[in-house]
Amino acid sequence: MRLNDKINIVRDILKDRNVAIGFSGGSDSTLIVYLASQIAKNTLAITIDNHLMPTGFVEHTRKMAESFGIEHEVIDIDFYRDADFLENTSKRCHTCRSLMYSTIKKLAIDRGFDYICDGNNISDLVDDRPGILVTYENDFKTPLIKAKLTSREIHEYLDKNNVPYSKSTTCLATRIPTNTPITQEKIEKISYCEDYILSNTGCEIVKVRDHGIFSLCEVDNVDEIIGENKYKQINDEVKNKG
Repeated sequence: MRLNDKINIVRDILKDRNVAIGFSGGSDSTLIVYLASQIAKNTLAITIDNHLMPTGFVEHTRKMAESFGIEHEVIDIDFYRDADFLENTSKRCHTCRSLMYSTIKKLAIDRGFDYICDGNNISDLVDDRPGILVTYENDFKTPLIKAKLTSREIHEYLDKNNVPYSKSTTCLATRIPTNTPITQEKIEKISYCEDYILSNTGCEIVKVRDHGIFSLCEVDNVDEIIGENKYKQINDEVKNKG
């Protein structure tokens, strides 16, 4: 099936509905918000601020929603107060998403939105993402899965149509290995180091993973950091942050 045919399936699903979507500003939820803003009866983007997202996350979602001319609500949930989440067991993603989705669902229903969805796509079904079970437990709809859209196709469509989206919207808790407790100090160190690398290189995606005695840095353009002087500068700064 051609990409435009898949997009039209999503359009048909959203058309004339009252659509509420959990909105992170990443590619998947941005595609739904972008399409819904054109053909849905009403669109409500709901963003959860859990205090663990990359710098500028909430502000980016606000600007995106404003550019699409849709309603946008930001809900503050301090995950540092959730003991189960901070234990960082293999159930962390399920715990996190359960809290977020139940909150999104309640707000959407209270506001009269009868079609509540998220941005999961067909690629998510083959990745190891235990949190996706929460989508179905909360009866969220998945229009991108219904249309069999892959992550690659979503990026292709957004790029072709010059629709901006954030390339990194994953929770910073994912940078800490499972069964290692999450602390605010660790998250703040990770956030600082990622921001430092982003601001001192041309990278758009940076993930600094905390493995205790060393860190593992993932970037989208390794050439930006392997130059001798640049690598030393980054390495020294990350070490200085512990």
